Amino acid sequence: MAPLAKVARLDRLLLPVHRWVWGDFDRRVRKLLAFAEVESDGGRDILRAAEVTPDSLLRRLYLEHAIDELHHGDLFRQRGAALLRTRSTRLNTLFNGSPLPGGHGLDDLSVQDEPDYRLLAFLHIAEKSAAGRFTIYRDLVDDDPQTKAIFEEILRDEVFHMNYTYTQLARVMPQSYKKHVWRARASRLWKRYLRIAAAIASVLGAMMLTLIYFVALIPFAWIAKRAERRAPRGWTPITTAPNDSPTRQY
Repeated sequence: MAPLAKVARLDRLLLPVHRWVWGDFDRRVRKLLAFAEVESDGGRDILRAAEVTPDSLLRRLYLEHAIDELHHGDLFRQRGAALLRTRSTRLNTLFNGSPLPGGHGLDDLSVQDEPDYRLLAFLHIAEKSAAGRFTIYRDLVDDDPQTKAIFEEILRDEVFHMNYTYTQLARVMPQSYKKHVWRARASRLWKRYLRIAAAIASVLGAMMLTLIYFVALIPFAWIAKRAERRAPRGWTPITTAPNDSPTRQY
């Protein structure tokens, strides 16, 4: 298994956040069910890649990969459902995860329109990132042996996925495979930045609107009340000039 020292630096910095997330029963259930959706969606995308690739070796590897991902989805779903049956889970949890991407990078790609080398590069980076995060999660659920066993099993598959995608990328693009890996990593970091920036912007926007509502509107409301008290009640007569035509509209 990948040791904690080889986990991405950002994930190591966010270790207290991960510990907070997995330390709560409700958030743990929600994360497991969210992982089930992510893994199942990734499996379906990779299955589509197996259908469209012209490479027979990649077709077989993609099929094996897709089967693994769909199996992971079932494991997460079954474990989440088992925990859910032990206690009712509240759906209004304040925070249930991380703003970091949790999928396989395929949300950035149209699988059927992408060449194999780009898909392999994205899969390699995504599987490497997932292996690092799952290493952290495995170590944070020592109090839940069944969930820990699931992460152990999935980690073995993630390491295989990470290795085969790199090997096949080097086979498909022997002269430039490292460049494609760096390009995929840069694209993933950019998407991560956009997600974090959007989350921060959403929080700041909500704070500003709240501030405007409770602070900036108070003096305007006070001025409007004063103006209302000074305004005469009832209809206000409009004086007309002597030369105005009585037949015109305005």
